[in-house]
Amino acid sequence: MSTQYPEGARAELLAGVAAHTWGGPFPQLTDPDAAHDASVLILFGVLDRIPAPTADAAVARDLDVLLQRRAETLSSHPGQVSFPGGRAEPDDADAVATALREAQEETGLDPSGVEVLATLPEIPLAASNHRVTPVLGWWQTPSRVAAVDHAETVEVFRVPVAQLLDPATRYTSVRRYGDLTFRAPAFDVDGTIVWGFTAMVLSGLFDAAGWTVPWDVEDERPV
Repeated sequence: MSTQYPEGARAELLAGVAAHTWGGPFPQLTDPDAAHDASVLILFGVLDRIPAPTADAAVARDLDVLLQRRAETLSSHPGQVSFPGGRAEPDDADAVATALREAQEETGLDPSGVEVLATLPEIPLAASNHRVTPVLGWWQTPSRVAAVDHAETVEVFRVPVAQLLDPATRYTSVRRYGDLTFRAPAFDVDGTIVWGFTAMVLSGLFDAAGWTVPWDVEDERPV
């Protein structure tokens, strides 16, 4: 059983996830009978500059989150920033196993250093027809990460949460699908655009944990 801390970002994540219903504006699957199961790892860790003894009591601004950029040649979500993750395989015991396996394969992280905090409800990913289970992790013992297979992942990086929470980083992305217009939260991190599924999940987590700083939702920019 994992230790419960009375305060700090770790406890806020746990409390927020327990209370959050994830009923956000995710587009529904067009062919649910043919959808594939997948998992992603949402891995929060303490910034390297924060002293180790204070890690468990870290606040949101002390954290970063692990993201990656997908290769432009992929057929699904090419070039997008995403969480590590992918489709479930028959040998995976559960969604957690899928998330950790995929994260290790894509970023080289050591799964033994990851504490799984929670498994979130499935979220539809309509663009590639997947049912995605987000697995929330806490990086107890960070390990070296880098893109393992450049045919799939071209870059792996740890983004400071404080930068993602900065109102100057945030805006509303606008994308049109025929006659439909879809608006959702997005982030511009020094020119690196985080949008779509990844941005919506991050935004929902920040809201649930009570970390969100008011930002201009009327600042709309096309994808």
